[in-house]
Amino acid sequence: MKTDDAQDLVTRARAFASQAHRRIDHRRKYSNQPYEVHLKGVAALVSSATSDPEVQAAAWLHDLVEDTSLTIGDIRREFGERVAALVSDLTDVSRPGDGNRAVRRAIDRLHLKDATPEAKTIKLADLMDNCRDICRHDPRFGRTYLQEMALLLNVLGEGDESLYRRAWALWTREATRLGVALAEPGSPAEEGDSASDVSSSATDDPTRDGQRVTRRFAQVFTASDIAAAALAFDASQSQQNIKSAMARQGVAVALLLNQGQSVGLVLLEDLADLPDPPRWRPFRVGQVVEASAPLTDVIEVLTRQDVCVVEAFGARSGLICRQDMQHPMVRMWLFGIVTLIEMTLTRRIERLFPQEKWKPMLSPGRLRTALALLDERRRLGQQCQLIDCLQLGDKSTILLNDPDFPRMFAFKSRNAAKQGMQELQSLRNNLAHTQDIVASDWAQIARIARELARGIEDRQVASILPAKKPLSDMR
Repeated sequence: MKTDDAQDLVTRARAFASQAHRRIDHRRKYSNQPYEVHLKGVAALVSSATSDPEVQAAAWLHDLVEDTSLTIGDIRREFGERVAALVSDLTDVSRPGDGNRAVRRAIDRLHLKDATPEAKTIKLADLMDNCRDICRHDPRFGRTYLQEMALLLNVLGEGDESLYRRAWALWTREATRLGVALAEPGSPAEEGDSASDVSSSATDDPTRDGQRVTRRFAQVFTASDIAAAALAFDASQSQQNIKSAMARQGVAVALLLNQGQSVGLVLLEDLADLPDPPRWRPFRVGQVVEASAPLTDVIEVLTRQDVCVVEAFGARSGLICRQDMQHPMVRMWLFGIVTLIEMTLTRRIERLFPQEKWKPMLSPGRLRTALALLDERRRLGQQCQLIDCLQLGDKSTILLNDPDFPRMFAFKSRNAAKQGMQELQSLRNNLAHTQDIVASDWAQIARIARELARGIEDRQVASILPAKKPLSDMR
C-alpha cells in the first residue's frame, strides 16, 4: 500500500469512527469526554507498536460494531476485508442468553484466543486505555475489571511483545494499588455483573405473575417465526449465473451449497459477470442460530452481522436481515415490552406521588388533555384513574422530578434520563403508527433485547429502558 493511500485509510477510519460515535453522543463513562478520546488513546498505543495502516485503522474502528448500529458488513464495504476481519476478531460473540457475565466473558475469551496477532495487539491497547480510566475513577468496579483483564491477558500473548509487557506492568501496578489478587476463572469477582447494574429497588417487589410475563416475553417468538427460506446455489454454478438469478429475484444474499450442505453466504455485491466459480463467505462465529432461538438471540446477531442464519434439523436454510424486524410479530413483541415498561413507570409514580400529587408537575395543557381523556373514558363506562390517561411522555416528565430516577433506571444523569425516555417514546410512537423502527430505533431495540434475554424479573424490568449508553455497556 502506498504511503498516501495508507495515510488516507487511517484518516478515513478516524473520521468514520469519530462521526459514528458522535451520532449517538457516545461519551466516556466517568469523564463524560467524547468517546473518540478513548479511540485516540488506543490508536496511539497501536501506532507505537506497528506501522501497518490497516491495523491502525482497525484500532479506530474497534468498538463500532459493539457500540453503534453498524455491522461487520458495513466495515467491510467501507474499509475492506482485512480491516473488517480485525474488527470482527475484536467484537464479542456471546449473547446475553448464553449465561451470566462469567459465562459470556469465557465465550468471548475463546473467540479472542483464536484472533490474529494484529487483533490481539489492538485488544492490548484497548485494555490498557480502559484500565487506566476505570481504576482511576471507579476503584470498586476496577477490581472486577482487573480480574477480567488478567484472564484476557492470558490469551493475548501473540500480540505485540512490547505492549504485552506494558499491559502486564500496568495490571500489576493497579492491582497492587487496589489490593487485587490474580483470580482463577469462575471466581466470585468474575461472577458478578458490572457496577452499572440496575438496583433491584427500582420498582416494587415482583409478583409471580409479573415474573412469568417477563420470561414469556423473552421466549414468545422465535427465529422460525420470521425467517425466510433462503435462495441457495450449488458451488458448481458460475458466478455469472448466480448473479443473474439473484438480480432477477431481487435477492442480495443467498446460501452456497457444497454436496447439498450450506457452507456459507453468497453476496450479490461480491459477484461479477464471469464464468468463474462463485465468490462466497463462510459463516462467522455466532452468526448461526437454531430455529427455536428467541428473537433476542436473532437481534443480537443482527447488531454485529448483516445476516442471521437459521438452522433447523441440522440444515442451515433460513436467513433473517434487519429489515425482517419490521415483521408484525416483532412489532407486537416490542410493543408489549414497552407496555411493561410503562406499567412500571406508573407504579413508581403512584408510590412516590400518591393521591395525584404529581399533577403540578405537568404543564396546564398536558393536564387538561389527560382530564379530557378521563372524562371521555368515564362517559363510555370505562373504569380508570387520571394516571391511566397520561401519555408515556407525561409519566417521564413526572419521574424526572424524582432525584433517584436516573440512578435507578441506569441513566448517568437527569439529561441522559430525559433523552432516553424521549427515545423510548419515539420507539413506541413508531410502533403504534407502523413507521420504520429499524432505521430510527435499532439501538433501542438492541438494548431492550439484551436486557430481556438475561431473564430480567419484573422488579428489574425498568432496566430495559433504552438508556443513553453504548450497546457494549449492556453486555
